[in-house]
Parts: sequence; C-alpha cells; structure tokens
Amino acid sequence: MSIEQIALLLLIAAVVAMLARRLRVPYSIGLVIAGIGLALLPFSPRVELTKQLIFTAFLPPLIFEAAIHLRWKELRKDLPVVLVLATVGVVLSAAATAVGMHYLAQWTWMAALIFGVLISATDPVSVIATFKETKVTGRVRLLVEAESLFNDCTAAVAYTIVLALAAGQSIGPVGAAKTLVIVVVGAIACGSVVAGAALLLTGATDDHLIQVTFTIVAAFGSFLLAEHFHLSGVLATLTAGLIIANVGHLSISPKSREAVEDFWDYAAFFANSLIFLMIGIRVALQSFRAFAISAIVAIVLVTASRAIAIYPCCLIFWRSKLRVTARHQHILFWGGLRGALGLALALGLPPETAGRPEIIAVAFAVVAVSILVQGLTITPLMKRLGELKTKG
Repeated sequence: MSIEQIALLLLIAAVVAMLARRLRVPYSIGLVIAGIGLALLPFSPRVELTKQLIFTAFLPPLIFEAAIHLRWKELRKDLPVVLVLATVGVVLSAAATAVGMHYLAQWTWMAALIFGVLISATDPVSVIATFKETKVTGRVRLLVEAESLFNDCTAAVAYTIVLALAAGQSIGPVGAAKTLVIVVVGAIACGSVVAGAALLLTGATDDHLIQVTFTIVAAFGSFLLAEHFHLSGVLATLTAGLIIANVGHLSISPKSREAVEDFWDYAAFFANSLIFLMIGIRVALQSFRAFAISAIVAIVLVTASRAIAIYPCCLIFWRSKLRVTARHQHILFWGGLRGALGLALALGLPPETAGRPEIIAVAFAVVAVSILVQGLTITPLMKRLGELKTKG
C-alpha cells in the first residue's frame, strides 16, 4: 500500500466514522459498505488484502489494544467460563461447521475441516464499538472481549495442526497434543519475555513518548518472535498485552499510562478502519456466483455452530457462581461476528490446498454477512434484552 492510498482510506474512514456516529451505526459496518461502494468507482484504490498484511500490520495492534484493557482481577473471576468458551466452544463450532460443509455442501473432509477451524474465531469489533459508544461495562463486555481474544488463539493453533494434516504429515492424538503444548507454551514464553524486557526498559525512563514506543515494540515484537519460531503470534501478543496491562503500573507512570491507552485506542481505530474498508473492497470485487450455494450453506452453518458453541458450554456453569445469564448468552451468540483473523487464515492457505479459491470466497461471504447483518442488529437486540438504555 502506498502512502497516498493509506491517506485516502483514512480520510474516507474518518468521514464514515463521523456519519456512522450521527446515524448511531457501528462504524465498522459503515466502513464495509463504504468499501463496497468505493470498489465500484473508477478511481478506487486497488489494494490487496493479504495474510501478511493482516498478520504483520493489523492483528498485533488489535490484539494488544484489547489485551491492555483487560484487568486480571476481573478476568480471573470469569476465566473458567472464558477458557471453556474459547476452547471447547471453538472445537464444537469448528466440528459442527466441518460436518455440515461436508454433508450439505459436498466439500471434502479436509476442505471442510480447514474452513471450520479458520472461521471459528470471532471478531466482535462492531459489538465492542457499541459498548464503547454506549458506555456499557460489566460482565457482558468482559465476556465478549475476553472470549474473542482467547478463541482467536485457539483457532490459530488448531489451524496450524489442521494444515499439517492437510500437508500429509502423520499426526496422531499424541502428536497433536505435543504440538499444541509446544505452540501454546512457546507463545506464552515469547510474549512474557518480550513484555518483561519492555517493562524493564520502560522503568528506566519517565518520558511517556519513549514508554509508548516500548509498548509498540512489545506488541509487534512478541507477535513476530512467536511467528518466527512457528508458534502462535496471536497468543504471544495477547500475553504481552495482559502482562503490560496488569504489571505495567510498576514501570509506567499514571501520565504515561494514559498516553499509552490513548495511543493504542487510535492504533486500533487505524487498523480497523483499513481492514473493514479493504474487506468491503474485496467483497465487491470477489466473484461469488460459482460458490453461491456453498456460501449460503456456510452462513447458516456458522450461525448455528455459534449457538452450539455458546449454549451447551454455558450450561456447564448453570448451577455455579459463574452462571451466565440467558441474556448474556444471547449477546455472546449473536455478537460472535467473524472478521480479520478468519480472512487472514483463509488467505494464508498454501496455493496447493484443494478447494482454496472456494474456501476464500466463502470465508469472505460469511464475514461480510456477519458484519452487516449481526452488526446492524446487535444494538436492537441488546436494547430489547435491557443491556442498553434507550436515550430519551
């Protein structure tokens, strides 16, 4: 992407964000619509959305920004719920989607499994934007944000294992478990080492600009270090963000902490703006005609599989202090939008992967419908459930 293209996209994003706020619509939805419209213009910037662009430029700031706003004291209480939803829930969702795509869309088992895994990660940016605009706090916001962050990690790790199977590697249950442990432990170690080093350096200065710079290094450095060793960059950056958020007060002054949070708020806005505009552009240019049936089947299956991931898992805690209320379950279900990570994993499939063009096209269709339909209806749903107060 050239500087001119970035400047143009940011200008469009800023105008769309202003209009979206006036219309009380999540700006991510406005950006996708704007991107679709932009692609139809003769002077539309031709930017290519790739796995490398999403992984190296967009995901680290998005994950890190979300992580630094999570407080361990609050997260610890609901960690069992979050972990069950982000592990068992993701596995259930991926399995249900894969089985459905095999039998209903007539995909091969491997193509169906790859798709089920990569599309199982959620990206509730629209929901989080609604939370921020309406000042929603409390448990429901924590559950939505934390579950999304942790299930991104699960999906990314599962994707690595499934790709190894697709490449013909013989991985039994023991081998898969070993790979899982190595990827998870290694990623957490990478995130911890980078965050620890950043905090040590941060403690040596009172300059808030330098301290912000060290957090940037932590966000991107943890991600790139883990990816270099073929571990989970998503989990590494999540770990680094959680450490800096919850231990950083020992090194980062209150003034610098405010500067850090303001910077990462903007970094997330920057990344989201470009991602959603580019998703809209790609959706407009993507041909879905040959894969229409598969796309429709996938949209229905992904929605149903989200229900399978949420309601049975929450039932586990029904008689405990961690019980998730029915209305919070509904928000978790309908707020589980698909987004950047699923597209990055789809675009990153090896060229020789059987069914790759169809998997990518169907993934874009699912993401687009998820953002536009669920993103537009989540606010009315939350108002109906009493989570949002109607402004008089």
